[in-house]
Amino acid sequence: MAINWFKYSSPASFYTLAGKMIPFFVLLAITLVIAGLYVGFWVAPTDFQQGEAYRIIFIHVPAAWMSMFLYVVMAFWAGIGLAFNTRLSSMLATAIAPTGAMFTFVALWTGALWGKPMWGTWWVWDARLTSELILLFLYIGFMSLQAAIDDPRRADKAGAILALVGVINIPIIYFSVQWWNTLHQGASVSVNQAPTMAATMLTGMMIMVFAAWMYAIAVILKRVRVIILEREGHTAWVSELQKKGALE
Repeated sequence: MAINWFKYSSPASFYTLAGKMIPFFVLLAITLVIAGLYVGFWVAPTDFQQGEAYRIIFIHVPAAWMSMFLYVVMAFWAGIGLAFNTRLSSMLATAIAPTGAMFTFVALWTGALWGKPMWGTWWVWDARLTSELILLFLYIGFMSLQAAIDDPRRADKAGAILALVGVINIPIIYFSVQWWNTLHQGASVSVNQAPTMAATMLTGMMIMVFAAWMYAIAVILKRVRVIILEREGHTAWVSELQKKGALE
């Protein structure tokens, strides 16, 4: 039986769908986090060069990957909203920004914890670190710009322009270790070559990556439902839900 996905472009339809999906992704996120942390902190062997300090990768790497991935997704939905004037697309972009900013902060914070024993300092103006810090400022700028404009439609358009311009920073982050002489180590996992880490380490890290995805989806769906209610509060379908006591 064919599913009419276009009907879920309506905030009313998506609100209901998101509510059904959230528990599933929350359960997956909790299960994967427990499994990933267990493998990463108790099963994976000690690294012969970095010792126990390397275990920060099981949080740092998923957070860093998600910080870039979510920015691209945010910019995509913001761009769709700007080009086609679709309300739900802009709401999704707005919902993604705080989670992306959180992952970026975690990536920077855990990077500092990792850098201290490895480099002897919490921070260096390294190309990778500096471009990741710029990414955090882009997330904050996107959220601040939207918050500074009272009209949601104008706020969405202004935020979309900033988000689309900021996309140029993503390849800079990714390729910075190849383009410049940097202290940051190169990628341990690449689509072009075999991983340079032990299979157990890779397994634990990938489980945590999937856990981060599931968490992000759950939180973004929850946040977009709140945004839908805030922006669609004057509509008949929200009033009907209020009468039924179906709002969460």
